[in-house]
Amino acid sequence: MRKKVVILGSTGSIGRSALEVARKLSERIEIVGLAAGTQSELLRRQCHEFKPKAFALWKASSKPEWFNELATSKGLWGPNSLNDLIEEVEADIVLVAIVGTGGLEPTLRAIDKKALLALASKEILVMAGAVVMRRIREKNVQIIPVDSEHSAIFQCIRGEDCRALKRIILTASGGPFRGYTLEQLKKVTVAEALNHPTWKMGKKITIDSASLFNKGLEMIEAHHLFSLPYSQIDVVIHPQSIVHSLVEFCDGSQIAQLSHSDMCLPIQFSFTFPERLPSPVRQLNLYEVGTLTFESPDHKCFPALRLARFAGEAAGTYPCALNAANEVAVEAFLEGKISFSQIWECVSYVLDTHQQIQNPGLEEIIQADELSRMAAREWIKKEVRH
Repeated sequence: MRKKVVILGSTGSIGRSALEVARKLSERIEIVGLAAGTQSELLRRQCHEFKPKAFALWKASSKPEWFNELATSKGLWGPNSLNDLIEEVEADIVLVAIVGTGGLEPTLRAIDKKALLALASKEILVMAGAVVMRRIREKNVQIIPVDSEHSAIFQCIRGEDCRALKRIILTASGGPFRGYTLEQLKKVTVAEALNHPTWKMGKKITIDSASLFNKGLEMIEAHHLFSLPYSQIDVVIHPQSIVHSLVEFCDGSQIAQLSHSDMCLPIQFSFTFPERLPSPVRQLNLYEVGTLTFESPDHKCFPALRLARFAGEAAGTYPCALNAANEVAVEAFLEGKISFSQIWECVSYVLDTHQQIQNPGLEEIIQADELSRMAAREWIKKEVRH
């Protein structure tokens, strides 16, 4: 019997890779739901190919004309259409691959329907990790991380006694600006920041990788996924992006997961779990790779890890504020309003002025997100005027 899969964010980088996996595993995977934000024409082509039972264009303000072309699929649109999609179809797996905060409520809906949660949107756990993980435990739902680093850790600790786990080590490529000075970082261009040395990704996550905020967000995600204090979560720079993460046990042993940089692999793992199946991903040849190198992060020039660790340890709504401020700052950088190094300055300002709420509920998290975005935009306006 084929597994029924819903993909939230089917037109993004992760979503397109997921559909590539579905094509290769067509005898195992049935796409029953697709959702996109604004890429209407690409969603249209995907729907014609995969013929889902329902699909959603959640940023559309009115019904697109092409919705009538698909007689066997139900078209949904508007801000509540992601939730409607989850309710409309019965799915074994829901892949959440929506950048930003839009995936939070549909994620909770998917958990309530007891679908396996394949989570690619780290922002959801950064914003509301305590709320989401509590719901997962209450509903006894399986969560499989799709981030390559967290998928690696998940695979490394399978079958292990987690009480023997000493620490996890997230690897980071270091991005295109590894080794840059503070003065050099102030002058980098958008085009340079979007030129990632090892991964092909969407714009937002590519900028996050360059600033190391991606790894900072992943630290917070790992804290929630693996129930570890931040003192047991480390980061190492690994420019080749072959070792996707490591775990260390109390006896000093370390276990790592290695492969070429291709998101199809962790996506396929989440779709076929607990099985492993042959994959089209290029096989790793260590003779060709030759050398693997590791180095410590430059916290002075790249303060993102320090800011993320502060927000994570402070808990409450601080991680939400960190995420919101970073999203606004990255958007401003891509629009040419602020410099690359000002991304960190903007986030630091928002954290410094944030009014924390401990143990927030969903409404308080959403409010903290909105207030933090407002604070970030105000800071950017002042900087632009200067």
